[in-house]
Amino acid sequence: MFTIEHEFDATVITLVDEGDDPRDYLQEDITIASFEDCVTVEQVDDNDVVQRITFSHAQLRELAAALNLPEGVYRLKDVTKK
Repeated sequence: MFTIEHEFDATVITLVDEGDDPRDYLQEDITIASFEDCVTVEQVDDNDVVQRITFSHAQLRELAAALNLPEGVYRLKDVTKK
């Protein structure tokens, strides 16, 4: 399950781990916040400390592309430049 909320300065997506089986160990919620200049991914760890990773929008585009590619080295082409 996930939620999407549009806030003043960001779009916030929360991913809730519901598990496929009642015996599954469920992970803490993951919160993804998309700001004008970056995207943050947060999750609370086992010590109740929020762990945060910050991506530039370019890094996030590369991550999305990488999820569907085989092993190798790649550079995304900027289609906005002529």
